[in-house]
Amino acid sequence: MNIYVGNLDFEVNETDLSEIFEEYGTVSSSKIITDKYNGRSKGFGFVIMEDQADASKAIRELNGSVLENRKMVVNEAQPRKDNFNN
Repeated sequence: MNIYVGNLDFEVNETDLSEIFEEYGTVSSSKIITDKYNGRSKGFGFVIMEDQADASKAIRELNGSVLENRKMVVNEAQPRKDNFNN
């Protein structure tokens, strides 16, 4: 399952993200989205977990939890809507 993780502190990195989610199961990958011009974190990222039950538990328990003084938003990632075709 692809999991969206938002409202992250700009200092949180992909290793930090993986370690948090590994408490709930195996993490296939983690990615912090960065600005393509300055390389700075945009404050959100994605985690992929193969086991649906582990991923669902992580979402339930981590959504609203505090990491680095910021309340995380954690939910199942939805396909990006392309606003240019509307």
